[in-house]
Amino acid sequence: MEYGDLSDFLRKRREALQPEDVGMPRGRRRRTPGLRREEVAVLASMSTDYYSRLEGGRGPQPSVDMLGSIARALRLTTEERDHLFVLAGHGTPPRTTRACHVDPGMLRILDRLQDTPALLLNRCGETLAQTSAHIAFAGEQTNLDGMARSEFYRWFADPASRTLYREPERSTHSRMLVSWLRSVATADGPTSYAASLVRTLQKLSPEFDEIWDAHEVGVYHSKTKRFDHPVVGELELYCEVIDNRDQQQVLVVFTATPGSESAEKLQLLSVLGSQTLDPAR
Repeated sequence: MEYGDLSDFLRKRREALQPEDVGMPRGRRRRTPGLRREEVAVLASMSTDYYSRLEGGRGPQPSVDMLGSIARALRLTTEERDHLFVLAGHGTPPRTTRACHVDPGMLRILDRLQDTPALLLNRCGETLAQTSAHIAFAGEQTNLDGMARSEFYRWFADPASRTLYREPERSTHSRMLVSWLRSVATADGPTSYAASLVRTLQKLSPEFDEIWDAHEVGVYHSKTKRFDHPVVGELELYCEVIDNRDQQQVLVVFTATPGSESAEKLQLLSVLGSQTLDPAR
């Protein structure tokens, strides 16, 4: 682990970012070039003391997960992320088809959509990033472990994950998810993570097994979706999916017709925040 180089790299990348680049207010009396250390710590979901010691060359070797959080907070490119891992003594991370590193351009888009429910998914249905409005809308999804990180798994293994969707939407969503997972598992092969998800869900969920046996492909989501939120009630939202093929990730954005009742409810959610709005509760 090259403490000096790691410290210098983290400092230079931090100083190259401005608050506006990460959706933070600039505030007054800002003397520090770029972001402050405490701002990076907030973005990386870690203590300021830990990040300060790491940047100062005094901390212990960070874990792979911690490095991933720092890479995302500093908006590193894939090449910069790989360099960070090498400096921290972990070697270059494998470029897996799960594509868990978030492209800085996609993060900039999310930063500007904080009052709109939006999330970024990788090809295995794992939530990589959410706007604050989406956390208020659907609950925190980036802090889960194992297969529970994948929407494919949660949808069929955890009934509570479906409560946000109104009944007519659920069957279509089930078929869309299975079709999506089939395309990924077919492309990645029988030893892939996607294939292991398939085998697990075939054992856990009779519904999944039945849809899988139907061998449907190309089932797409409906553009207009209806939800039943535990706080604001019924919502009718337009769902737009933006495919980032280079990163093998998709950005999902939910909007409401301007002036509609659903638009007013989304505005209320963005004001209330995510304090007690986890639909699983």
